[in-house]
Amino acid sequence: MKLPVLAAALLVALPLTAQIRKAKTQVPPIVVPPAVERQVVAVETDNSALVLLVEENGQVFTAHYGPRVEAPEQFIGARGKGEDYNVCDGLAYPATGGRFVGEPALQVKYADGTHNTELSFTGTTTTQRGNCISTEVQLLDYVTQLQVKLVYDAYPREDVIAQHVEILNGGKKPVELLNYASAALYVDADEYLLTHFWGAWAAEMQLEHERLGHDMKVIESRRGVQATQGNNPSFLLSLNTSDFSETSGEVIAGALAWSGNFRLSFDRDSGGRLSILGGISPFASAYPLGAGERFITPEMIFTWSANGAGGASRNLHRWARQYSVYDGGNVNPTLLNSWEGAYFNFTTETLLRMMDDAAGMGLEMFVLDDGWFGNKFPRNGDKAGLGDWEVNSAKLPEGIEYLASYAHSKGLKFGIWIEPEMVNPQSELAHAHMDWVVQSPGREVYQGRNQWVLDLSNPAVQDFVFGIFDRTMQLAPGIDYIKWDCNRVIQSFGSPYLGTEQDRFFVEYCQGLYSVMQRIRDKYPRVMIQCCSSGGGRVDYGALRYCNEIWTSDNTDALSRASIQYATSLIYPACVMASHVSAVPNHQTGNVTPLKFRFDMACSGRLGMELQPRTLSADEKALAQRCIGSYKAYRDLVFSGDLYRLASPCDGSYYGLMYVSPDRSRAVVFTYCLQYESRNVGGKVFRLQGLDPARTYQVVEQNVDRSCWWGNGQTFTGDFLMGGGFNPRLPQLYSSAVFVLEAQ
Repeated sequence: MKLPVLAAALLVALPLTAQIRKAKTQVPPIVVPPAVERQVVAVETDNSALVLLVEENGQVFTAHYGPRVEAPEQFIGARGKGEDYNVCDGLAYPATGGRFVGEPALQVKYADGTHNTELSFTGTTTTQRGNCISTEVQLLDYVTQLQVKLVYDAYPREDVIAQHVEILNGGKKPVELLNYASAALYVDADEYLLTHFWGAWAAEMQLEHERLGHDMKVIESRRGVQATQGNNPSFLLSLNTSDFSETSGEVIAGALAWSGNFRLSFDRDSGGRLSILGGISPFASAYPLGAGERFITPEMIFTWSANGAGGASRNLHRWARQYSVYDGGNVNPTLLNSWEGAYFNFTTETLLRMMDDAAGMGLEMFVLDDGWFGNKFPRNGDKAGLGDWEVNSAKLPEGIEYLASYAHSKGLKFGIWIEPEMVNPQSELAHAHMDWVVQSPGREVYQGRNQWVLDLSNPAVQDFVFGIFDRTMQLAPGIDYIKWDCNRVIQSFGSPYLGTEQDRFFVEYCQGLYSVMQRIRDKYPRVMIQCCSSGGGRVDYGALRYCNEIWTSDNTDALSRASIQYATSLIYPACVMASHVSAVPNHQTGNVTPLKFRFDMACSGRLGMELQPRTLSADEKALAQRCIGSYKAYRDLVFSGDLYRLASPCDGSYYGLMYVSPDRSRAVVFTYCLQYESRNVGGKVFRLQGLDPARTYQVVEQNVDRSCWWGNGQTFTGDFLMGGGFNPRLPQLYSSAVFVLEAQ
């Protein structure tokens, strides 16, 4: 019985064997890339350099990222042959294929099902645009004709290098991009201390330091929107140390300019070298490229500093104010926001009286938050109205123009809140356009905060969202400010518009958002926009290209804001951090803090208030007026000065920071006590930084009649103040003091 079965099996197998033999005869000839001249490509700033080494076989490696080298061509020959298993370590843009077996920056699936890509150097060009020197390194896979261009934009004065990648399908058949990182960086040190950020709603940007071992560390977001609520697409890497320092040692900082899903990976190999990849998360994001089509990644921004984390932060801040934040460095107005003072329950009269109080305290703008729209489904809570952006005639019969005109008559600018990416099920929009909602066919459309997400991969939805902004601006002449909110993540993702190409959804959602924002900026270049996403859910350099500031957290408690704002400042400049004085007990934490402590904390960013002013006593209003007035006199330092962090709120009882003018003639110092210190009899010593040691400075405490420092009003040399002579007494929890320094 077994022989017939065996014979039948052989009959089945023979044709397959014949097919294999036939396939072998059709294997195309091996293509060997031409040899190239061995050379270096140097991407340089005033104090740093990224040096790439081109080998004769066309492979491009990272030879150096660190201090500037006067003759970078000396790196030719520095790379040894290595063993067979690691000859591709350090590739400038590693791709799946050839002899590379590590974590790829690029993985492509070709029409024939293969995944192999071997990139070879074909040339380089350098151009200059103002302060930006752009270096392009062209790479080619000679078998598939896939073209990859590595673009490095160097900003010499700021010591920042921004990298992105352009991928062109030069073949005749479609391909699929599975991984497509914005940058790959390879560094060699004895130790690596990674500083990164985690968090949640009302507890964003929590700091974490960890030593990297011989394994892979991945920081990733798959939330779709609100991508930074949990993690942030940024990091600092301290080299050759296990200690975090503000002032000394080599530090590399990186940040991805992307508001969607992201992935940062840190892979330390057996030799101790570290490979860093940063870019769009490949999660559910395979991206098709037809013949002749191109994909451009977002930018990955790097800086290197020999002066610790403080030096790296200042590099990023200077770069961001000049090149990345919309109108970066310009002074944004102080404001009163209606949210925590009124929530959804207000009338025209309520808002007018809030404007009166705002003007009386010296604030410069009033912002009407959520609750002003919807008629058939009125926005009297968070369960209805999103999507129906007409003024609620029952709540505000006089209209928005009346409110804006009244604000302007009081000398105030006027702003308004929108959440254009979202829709409530209880809305006319949801009833008319369920096909515009992010959803997976045949499955429940899950709600978050009683709302759904609109599908910004759909051009019709992009037009609608732009129209929301456009029509809101037409509600009144002279709307000065828009607060753009986004209050949930994407779950059970899917796009009716994309059909079977759902892998494109996460990328095209973010690209759709940017397309809308660009249209807005083309039409409304001067309106101020705050990027809010349940607080800090969209804090990244991609969004800041279009927005003037961010809402750092919905948690307005001053004590909580110490650590949130401290960590945010490691990557992002103070000019973007909106920080508000709110009511007590705090609406998020229940914490009760003194009004002066709340002001002193808020004044270290863009100052605002978010409470009902009628709840303040006459003395409290007088203190508010005094604090607002003094802030206006020094806020240019907060918006454009160099930041020096003096003490971390994550490490002890005190928090201190200061901003110094570029010419070192002025400074403002903020100091806080965050917990009781029983032995602080002689005061806390803060070693000031960034001053001119040879100049003398008058030091004046703000907003008090009796100073906490013995030297108040006197003049001291910079070296005395930086050497340990500055020791204000902050004896108990919530003690705080702000000092202005003026060179004499």
